[in-house]
Amino acid sequence: MKINGEEDYTGKGWKLVWNDEFDRDGLLDPKKWDYETGRVRNKEEQFYTRARKENARVEGGKLVIEGRREPFEGAEYTAASVITRGRAGWKYGRIAVRAKLPKTTGTWPAIWMLGEDIDKVGWPRCGEIDIMEHVAHNPGVVHATLHQAGADGKHTSKGGTIKVPDCMDTFHVYATEWFPDRLDFFVDDKKYFTYANDGKQPWTFDKRYYLLINLAIGGGWGGQKGVDATGFPQRYEIGFVRVYEKAG
Repeated sequence: MKINGEEDYTGKGWKLVWNDEFDRDGLLDPKKWDYETGRVRNKEEQFYTRARKENARVEGGKLVIEGRREPFEGAEYTAASVITRGRAGWKYGRIAVRAKLPKTTGTWPAIWMLGEDIDKVGWPRCGEIDIMEHVAHNPGVVHATLHQAGADGKHTSKGGTIKVPDCMDTFHVYATEWFPDRLDFFVDDKKYFTYANDGKQPWTFDKRYYLLINLAIGGGWGGQKGVDATGFPQRYEIGFVRVYEKAG
């Protein structure tokens, strides 16, 4: 089965429970998406704007998150971080996002999830599931990482990488399949990393998480080789977001 010409997992043991195919031009559907605003984390250089078409808009069947070099609220760059917090969250399932990544050095796009209890327990106790991260100064290397608090309460992480040489030129599907005992990570159905519950560490991945899709500029990781100011604007394009649960 396909939706808008792309493979759908319904009938493969999964049931589609939430999706956005970005088939109506304009701003994002406010029933599905909210925004982070301001200068949020990691000493990044962008100001995340709210419901501003210059930074986040649906056009031609895609969500375009655009990083721009422009003065805004004291920052030199603008971009967007769109989130499902307060609209939708999930515990287990298949989360799949079709995306084409920006090119310029200093860009740091991500597809990730945070525990809905972040305001109560903070980070990293809330847990973090990074489905896709890419820093353009290391082109073509895609990362998946899990973050949580260890037995001593301190941050622990474990991740995997895969080479996707054309990730900045064409669309790929980045996905996690999340079960009670493990999380598997894929690019275009190629599994490249599994994080399993070994029983030796706390397991934070047994509660509801919400989804974030953002384009950071600079920051602790994205800016390690500087930011190429001549390369903007930069587009981070999302073809769909689909969330499935196990059928039955």
